[in-house]
Amino acid sequence: METFEKKCQEDLTIDELIEMFKNEPLKFKPGSKYSYSNSNYILLGLIIEKVTGKSYETNLRELILKPCCMNDTGYECDCNPILNTKHNQRACGYICSKDSNSFETCRFINMSTARKYICLKTKPIPNFPKDMPIVHNPDERFYILPLANDSVLIGGFLRESKPIFLNGVPDTFNYSLLPDNWDDFHWILNNAIKRFPILGESEYDTIITGADSYTPDGRLIMNESAEIDNYFVASGTNGNGIAVAGGVGKYIAELIHTGNTDLSTWPIDIRRFMRLHTNKRFLKDRLREIPGQQYSLKYPTYGMSLYRTGRKLRVSALHPKLQAAGAVFGEVLGYERPLFFNLDESEKSENIEDLSKQGTFGKARWFNIVKREYNACRKGVAVIDMTSFTKYELKSANRSVVDFLQMLCANNIDKPIGTVIHTGMLNEQGGYENDCSVIRLDDYHFLLISPTSQSTRSMKWLKSHVPEDGSIFLSDVTSLYTALNVIGPKAKYLLAELSDENFNDFARMTCREIDVGFVSHIYAMRLTHTGEDGFMLYIPSEYALCVYEQLMEQGKDYGIINAGYKEIEFVVLITVIYLFFVVSYFAQRTLRIERMYAFWGQDIDKTTTPFDLNREFRVSFDKEFIGKEALLKQKKEGIQKRFIQFLLEDHDKDADPWPWSGEPIYRNGEFCGFVTSTAYGFTLGKQVGTSGISKIMAKVCLGYVHAPNNENITTNYIRGAKYEIDIGTKRFKARPNLYQPSEMGPTVQLSTP
Repeated sequence: METFEKKCQEDLTIDELIEMFKNEPLKFKPGSKYSYSNSNYILLGLIIEKVTGKSYETNLRELILKPCCMNDTGYECDCNPILNTKHNQRACGYICSKDSNSFETCRFINMSTARKYICLKTKPIPNFPKDMPIVHNPDERFYILPLANDSVLIGGFLRESKPIFLNGVPDTFNYSLLPDNWDDFHWILNNAIKRFPILGESEYDTIITGADSYTPDGRLIMNESAEIDNYFVASGTNGNGIAVAGGVGKYIAELIHTGNTDLSTWPIDIRRFMRLHTNKRFLKDRLREIPGQQYSLKYPTYGMSLYRTGRKLRVSALHPKLQAAGAVFGEVLGYERPLFFNLDESEKSENIEDLSKQGTFGKARWFNIVKREYNACRKGVAVIDMTSFTKYELKSANRSVVDFLQMLCANNIDKPIGTVIHTGMLNEQGGYENDCSVIRLDDYHFLLISPTSQSTRSMKWLKSHVPEDGSIFLSDVTSLYTALNVIGPKAKYLLAELSDENFNDFARMTCREIDVGFVSHIYAMRLTHTGEDGFMLYIPSEYALCVYEQLMEQGKDYGIINAGYKEIEFVVLITVIYLFFVVSYFAQRTLRIERMYAFWGQDIDKTTTPFDLNREFRVSFDKEFIGKEALLKQKKEGIQKRFIQFLLEDHDKDADPWPWSGEPIYRNGEFCGFVTSTAYGFTLGKQVGTSGISKIMAKVCLGYVHAPNNENITTNYIRGAKYEIDIGTKRFKARPNLYQPSEMGPTVQLSTP
């Protein structure tokens, strides 16, 4: 190493530097400054210095840090950060919080944890193919990387890894190597030798044991911290640091410089986590399985995460009841929610787990279960446990809270007490920061309901705009209420038997305080989030079990339904005439997709506007609100993308691969957008297409059609074209719908300005 660094100081040309790099044997021992994997960066830094005539550090400071107004950057940081300022962004990484009391309230900036990685570098192998690409063998969990000097790098991922540095990165680490561990590596090496016997005859040069950071869901964390203004994070690359570096650098720079990006980065947004994800024991448990998923095939049928580790962090008061009924749980934001329930007592143990873990890109084994559940939701009554929905309470002593929400919400929330308003909270570009329901409980008292995944993000948005004078009380009350959705055409008849309330004159999109069974002071709202008729019940959590049991007992004669959900889609368990039928979250997903209901995080993001969704009826232009100017401009100039429902033609549900989201859409043979959500339409599947086209095979897709060259999209633009959706390299004809199909019947919940 010392010889290499000494040669780097000589006056060499760029070609000479590259040649020296290729020929110099690089052997870095544990504790040394560099590992083999960053030798490329050493060479790159030297080339940059040769070309510019300035040191690498000077180039970094002048070309990147200074234009982005970033200071106090680097590995070591004893700074006392200046918070809540527009001009002091910092890039110290998670280590900055290690010794700084100023960051004690921001612990979940570092929910990523280090994990060992091991690879081995061979000595030059003369007969090894020089033109061989990088080889990955996911089944045997190893990779082979040919190097420039005829050496080979061998590495891989064990099914279970060993998290390290749970109590913080040691001061002496400085990205050095860790002690060798042949016990962990021999399994990977043996598999590589089986596939490439020549490796068994080669000499080994160096085993490299280092550290890399991983996150609880295997995706990196990026964006502004939810706890500290102007503190930006880019960490937890999950072993993909080199691959994602360019994109992360681009978008983190845009965020720091302008506060916005030209696309949604929600899947890697740090605000998808909560403080619970910083718990050391949780991280130690969860991080055992995350690295191994690098070589696991990701099947779309999972729907919700099925991690084995770090489970049961958050459960509803009804969790034991649902578990006893045979529920298989997934988790979202730490919340356990049923995927589906099994009806067959003989299969309620191991086989039910097999149903959820069966990998397929086509029709899944739970298809008939979902069909049974779906039919019960449309024709009977169901109870859906929606407790994990994010709930905020906002109130003030005067009109402050009304004015605050009027500015944040695109819709008019200054409605009579007891009104439920569905509204978007928009950014300055007119895109959705939140898609929520606002309930006016009193003159200056509101309840705000958001998707589960929006918990941290929506609180950040609210806090960033709330007045600093303390005039508005804002509190997360998610855990205080158990939310039950009593859904279906028989819902009002069931509730009428348990309450003295007159449900016949209970207007849709309104809220009342009612009694149910033995329990009083329940907030009841006539809406279901799917377009079907029904009621949302927000019950103080200590009374939830009592209400639930009375609903289930009284509802036997009505075919009562139990339900869970995923994200803002739901999992349904159905009870029909003394029998308990199980409904997965796919049943509720089908209901909302058939009715063209767009959900935030799947069909909606911060770049989507109400005009793109045909939701301008939920915008009140006769008041001021964030994003109004952008919407008025779009209204004048026209839209460049449009939310569309597609019905696939000639799609065989039993033989063809299914769409799951992300499939490309083609208009007259030209790419025009992507699918965002899909479902099997049990109602639409009974219909025959018009204009002499073939029978619709009931696969329903939601997605966006984009116009090329910033052209405007009109109704004629959509209807005057032929569409195809590419599923597994096979294109299927698709019929577009601009509006909800008439076959679904009338929508029973609307919210207008």
